Amino acid sequence: MSTIEFNITQRSEKSRARLGVLRTPHGEIETPALVTVATRGTVRAVTLEQAITAGSQLLICNTYHLHLRPGEEVVGEAGGLHKFIGWDRPLMTDSGGFQVFSLGFGRDYNLGKIGPTDASGQVKAGQRPKMLKIDDAGVRFTSFIDGRELFIGPEESMRIQSLLGADIAFAFDECTPPNADREYTESSVAQTHRWADRCLEARDPKQALYGIVQGGKFVDLRRESAQFIAGRLFDGFGIGGEFGEDKDTMSEMLRTVVDELPENRPRHLLGIGHPDDIELIIREGVDTFDCTVPTQYARHGTAFTSAGRVSISASSNLRRHGPLDPTCDCPTCITNSLSYICHLYRAKETAAAILLTVHNLHYFNRLVEDVRDRIRSGSI
Repeated sequence: MSTIEFNITQRSEKSRARLGVLRTPHGEIETPALVTVATRGTVRAVTLEQAITAGSQLLICNTYHLHLRPGEEVVGEAGGLHKFIGWDRPLMTDSGGFQVFSLGFGRDYNLGKIGPTDASGQVKAGQRPKMLKIDDAGVRFTSFIDGRELFIGPEESMRIQSLLGADIAFAFDECTPPNADREYTESSVAQTHRWADRCLEARDPKQALYGIVQGGKFVDLRRESAQFIAGRLFDGFGIGGEFGEDKDTMSEMLRTVVDELPENRPRHLLGIGHPDDIELIIREGVDTFDCTVPTQYARHGTAFTSAGRVSISASSNLRRHGPLDPTCDCPTCITNSLSYICHLYRAKETAAAILLTVHNLHYFNRLVEDVRDRIRSGSI
C-alpha cells in the first residue's frame, strides 16, 4: 500500500492540466506545485522558515550531496531528514543519478538540460565519460570533496534514501546526456529500466517511490520508457533527462510521456521550471516540478518581477527608492527599496542574496498559485 495519496480535484477542459492534492505522512501539497530545492538540506541563502513564508510547500534534497556530507548515517542517527533539518512538512529526495552523471558527460561536454547540441560532439554507443565508471551494478566516481572513490547503484541509492527518510524517494536512473546518439540512448534507457526494477526490489516500504522516465530527444524512446515505468508499481513518476532544443520540442516530449502515464498517480518534472516554462509544463499535465532558478538567479543578482527580470547591480537602480516589485507583497518588497537592495548587492553583503531569494521564491510560488487559479476558473 502506498504511503502517499493523490487525488485529482479538477481537470482542465482546455489542456492536460489538473488540480490535485498530494497527501504525505508529513502533510498535504496543493498541486500543481513548485518543489523548492534544498540541495544539502537547506534552501540556499534563506532559513526554512523564510522558505515557508515565501510559499514553499515541499522541499527536494540531494541524495548525492548528503551522501558525501554529512553522510546518511549521521542523518539517520538524527531520526531522518525531517528531524535533522527541522522541517515538519513534505520532503522528497532525488536518487543522486543526475548529479553523478553530470560529473561525466555533463562535464566533458558542458551540457545543460535544454539547449542546442553539437552533432560533432555526440555521445555514441560504447563511449564512457572520463570521470565515471558505469556498469550494470551502478556508477563509480570520485568525491569532489576528498578524492575518495565512491559507488552508487540502485540498491545503494535506495539504502541511502531510506536512511534520509524523505516522504518520496526517486529510483536510480542513468541520466542520458543531451548529445547522446540514438544507439547510446537506447542502451541508457534499457539500463534505467533494469535499475528501476532493482529499486522496486530494494525500496523502503515506508517511503513512496517514483520511477523515472528517460529517452532523451527521441520521441519513440520517451514513449517506450513511459510505458515501461507506467507498468511498474511505482507510487508516482519522475520525468528526467533533456527536453530538446526549444519549448515546442519540450511540449511534444512531455505530451508523449504524459499520455502513457496513469491518470491517478502524480507526475514530477525533474530540474525544469523557468518562469517561461511553468504554464507550459502544467498545461501538459505536470503536477510538481523542481528548479534551482529562483535561488540561483537570486544569488547572482537577478530578480523576477511582474515587469520582467531585474538586474539588481545596474547603477540606475541606486536611484529607485520604491519597492523591487510594486505588485509584490513578499517581505522583501514590503520593507526594502530597490535602491537599498542594489546597494547591498554591489557592496557584496550577504543580505542581498537573502532578500532576493525570499522575493524570487515568493514570485515563483505566486506564479504557480495564479496558474492553479486559472485552471480552477477554466481559463487554462
